[in-house]
Amino acid sequence: MKKLLLLAVAITFLSSCGKNDRGELVGDKGKRWFSEKPYGMALIPGGSFIMGKSDDDLANTMNAPTKTVTVPSFYMDETEITNSEYRQMVNWVRDSVVRVKLAEFADLNSLTPEEGGIGDYSFKDVDTTDLNEYQKYILEKSMLSSGYSGRRLNWDVDLIWDHNDYPDEYYTEIMVDSVYIPVEEAYNGQPTVKTDILNFRYTWMDIEAAAKNKNPEKTRKDFIRTDTVPVYPDTTVWVKDFEYAYNEPMHNEYFWHSAYDEYPVVGVDWKQARAFCEWRFLYKNIYNTSNGMQPVNKFRLPTEAEWEYAARGGIESGTYPWGGPYMMNSTGCFLANFKPLRGDYAADQALYTVEAETFEANDFGLYNMSGNVAEWTNSTYDPESYQYESTMSPNVIDSMNRKKVIRGGSWKDVAYMLQVSTRDWEYQDSARSYIGFRTVQDYMGTDVVFN
Repeated sequence: MKKLLLLAVAITFLSSCGKNDRGELVGDKGKRWFSEKPYGMALIPGGSFIMGKSDDDLANTMNAPTKTVTVPSFYMDETEITNSEYRQMVNWVRDSVVRVKLAEFADLNSLTPEEGGIGDYSFKDVDTTDLNEYQKYILEKSMLSSGYSGRRLNWDVDLIWDHNDYPDEYYTEIMVDSVYIPVEEAYNGQPTVKTDILNFRYTWMDIEAAAKNKNPEKTRKDFIRTDTVPVYPDTTVWVKDFEYAYNEPMHNEYFWHSAYDEYPVVGVDWKQARAFCEWRFLYKNIYNTSNGMQPVNKFRLPTEAEWEYAARGGIESGTYPWGGPYMMNSTGCFLANFKPLRGDYAADQALYTVEAETFEANDFGLYNMSGNVAEWTNSTYDPESYQYESTMSPNVIDSMNRKKVIRGGSWKDVAYMLQVSTRDWEYQDSARSYIGFRTVQDYMGTDVVFN
């Protein structure tokens, strides 16, 4: 017994060596966290509000009865995601795809940077000199899936897009045969990148399925999903959405021309909007980790409740983001971009969309929460969902239901669709010329004063 007591004392003594807690319960604290306000986002302080139709349900949809719900604090984009912002992702994916093709071709032909040309884009050997054994093992595992163990893309050399400056015949072959559409398909004389090669691949964990799992034989890996999403928007929506109408200029120019840089991106389905959130999370954390900063938490689409709460701007029972029941201000100017009067689209000074920062922001600093483009949310649409969903951070996710909630109304909708309480939906794989999106990010911590 005496020996056991001495052993316990020895173990206790040894376990306390090298620590400055003096044996006290001080907690195992991580690196101090400083909340970073994401660029272009507004902080929405959490709070309770009356969600649903506080006015008469003129359309008699009966799908939004009032109920008091509470949402935590979160960041939300001040504007809809614009063409220029979405192009940033498209171009990043394009450059990644091209670099992979160049590196694989260089590897296939045993070309190295010493030989110049396409060799400059060969896979970059990872310097493992300063890595410990654990880091080397993880690196090896992460690279095995690509077939190029221990190697990574070389981002130090700029891509060459001017065909007059291609460095060698190998580079030319890749660009002409694998990157650009065939010459016989190019009708305007300009090289055009094949949009079907612009795919973004990411992995995520299905927390909902994992939490509800009752099969003990399933492990964590059974709930890890991999999605490959084509990121290029469907520009043909400008033609398909409106038969017997001349919208060819919008089809040709809206996404790429600099005149529309600050206009909301459209032609993006729900899966593409979700992929953008994943890319933004990846892009930000690549920067943070390379600069010794803590990673940020995920960007995502807002829940239906978060969207309505943010759209109201703190105004209790308001019909529109500006509070009042009218679509004009005291000087007779329209307060949003929609279909006014009897279909006079231009009466609000806009035929289609307008720049994302047009009209006055609501009291949370958010622009165009009503009108311009309707916005995807993360929530599954069910007309009865208000009857059974939680009153704390309500959200409905049903993987078997392809209907997703869209909110806010658009440039082609009547005023009723712009009301902050009006619910609408679209199939998740459908892209439209009047649907865009904005992203949110959870606020970590509770020091934000609730409304």
